[in-house]
Amino acid sequence: MAAHPVDGSLLLKKFGAMILICLGILGIALGLEYRSNGLSPELIGAGIIALAFGMGLLVLKIIRRNAA
Repeated sequence: MAAHPVDGSLLLKKFGAMILICLGILGIALGLEYRSNGLSPELIGAGIIALAFGMGLLVLKIIRRNAA
């Protein structure tokens, strides 16, 4: 597939989505590992939110690609 000038923002969204998914998984894992600390619910919550946003960005990218 040839790259077009407008694909830059799409690539940035895809990369950002992958970073958010990785941070979400890492946040959930750290929150579950360190349950005795006071930050565990906040880490798990932030991980779930980052994971949801990352997955949402990837879904939007797939929908946009299929619509074109």
